[in-house]
Amino acid sequence: MAKVAVMGAGSWGTTFAKVLADAGNEVSIWARREDVADEINTQHRNGDYLPGIRLPHSLRATSVAAEAMSGAEQVYLAVPSQSLRANLEEWGSAIPDSAILVSLMKGVEKETGLRMSEVMSDAIGVHKDRIVVISGPNLSLEIAQEQPTASVAASTDKESARAVATASSNSYFTTFTNKDVIGTEFGGILKNLIAVAIGIVNGVGYGENTKASIMTRGLAEISRFARAYGAKKKTMVGLAGLGDLIATSESPLSRNHKAGEMLGMGYTLSEVTKRLSQTAEGLASVAPILRLAEIKGVKMPIVEQVLAVMEGRMEPRDIAPTLTHETDEPSSE
Repeated sequence: MAKVAVMGAGSWGTTFAKVLADAGNEVSIWARREDVADEINTQHRNGDYLPGIRLPHSLRATSVAAEAMSGAEQVYLAVPSQSLRANLEEWGSAIPDSAILVSLMKGVEKETGLRMSEVMSDAIGVHKDRIVVISGPNLSLEIAQEQPTASVAASTDKESARAVATASSNSYFTTFTNKDVIGTEFGGILKNLIAVAIGIVNGVGYGENTKASIMTRGLAEISRFARAYGAKKKTMVGLAGLGDLIATSESPLSRNHKAGEMLGMGYTLSEVTKRLSQTAEGLASVAPILRLAEIKGVKMPIVEQVLAVMEGRMEPRDIAPTLTHETDEPSSE
């Protein structure tokens, strides 16, 4: 199989390194913290991020970025979205010239509004045909427990997508391919925002009818946005759109759902950020997504209300009643 590197040893990076190792690849994972790398190498665990999960003995970890990427045919990036540019500036020059770069991240850069694939191109000048984005209904702990699921690898280059799909498919994880990078990437980003909204109403104490209404209207809302930027309609009702939305919105394992739930319970944004042990990408993406929506003239009432709750301008209990004020059923057309 392939020689691959996974840059980032959080829950998702470690999980995906396990997926790749279980598929028979030679896998190195980079951890910023030396103690995390040591634990992976000696105990075959990453207790801080995947408690109770045994990792493959073949998985090797290092705290030296260049060592992890040496000779890699594919480099998977799993760092927080807001730190991607800084990381690439630090060690991007060590990425092998012919390696395929794979984004496992789901966010937009706050300052620029760029998707992660665009940040990769902008920061280190990599051609778009060497970039693949992976997205789908992928909750880390469930995958680490080897519960069956699927995902999508998207690239403008069919062979790059196929190479990544082959490397990342095993007995419990199946990766499909498409060429809709925009839709696949925005699907992963936008569902986080709706998951925060559903978390808010769950924290308030509203029931299944309210959450189902927000999820359904939310899908139409994020589909309008994604299509305005060139996404394919079918992508938004596939694994990277609807599939990811369902998984992230309903599961207590979702950091974005948990963040919303705490907001709904009355915690301030700063308190939520302090209490979360890992990054909830949706919180950082709300404001830049709304700026991008304004550019295209796309209305996003649910996301606007999420921002209002985050900024303390709206009581969490008011988010759902506000959604009933429009009488026209939103469409994804």
